[in-house]
Amino acid sequence: MSPRIVTLIIITLWCVPLFSQQSVPAVTPERFGFSYRLPTGWDAIDAQSTLPEVKQRQTANARTDEEKKEIACVQIPVSARKEPPPSFLAAMALPFDCFGQIMTEKDLPGLAEGASEGPRAVFDFSDPEYGEYTLGKHHMWIERAKGNPKGHPEMPYTLEIACSLLQKAAVCWMTVAGDDQALKEFEGNAVTLDGDFSAQLVPSTAFDKKPAP
Repeated sequence: MSPRIVTLIIITLWCVPLFSQQSVPAVTPERFGFSYRLPTGWDAIDAQSTLPEVKQRQTANARTDEEKKEIACVQIPVSARKEPPPSFLAAMALPFDCFGQIMTEKDLPGLAEGASEGPRAVFDFSDPEYGEYTLGKHHMWIERAKGNPKGHPEMPYTLEIACSLLQKAAVCWMTVAGDDQALKEFEGNAVTLDGDFSAQLVPSTAFDKKPAP
């Protein structure tokens, strides 16, 4: 997913009004081969319904035809907010049947690194950490960074993005967490990927450094 895609997601989550809580999105995560139940205390928001207008604006500024196709195809089957402090999470999917090609493991670093760049359009982040781990048979790439909304250094946040390739789609789970508790809830939630259940989306060892070969 290109930086513009994830910038679109961030803007969408930030702008979804409170009255949209508990709305049912037009697409479900099962359509893309995964499930992810919201942590206790998080309120569902219907970011999916706000996508068309935001996509239109982003498409007008797309640099390539491939980027336009990504913008057209990306979906947000899971999105939620928690307060206080304001925290957001989302799962975004790029379905292969829409995008017209199936990504492979060699595409994952570029996919995930591109996704991690997007939030920097609206946040100042520094000192990122990177990690890799597996959930069942799925390879996961993850980034975590500390920062704040641009112009608001008094508002500390943690950005975390974990991405993988499923049978039907490339999927990234993302949070912009306002405190350590929100981050812990995002990471500790169970997830099912192509039928394989994992008790945690992000294990405690995700950022452990692997010994050199």
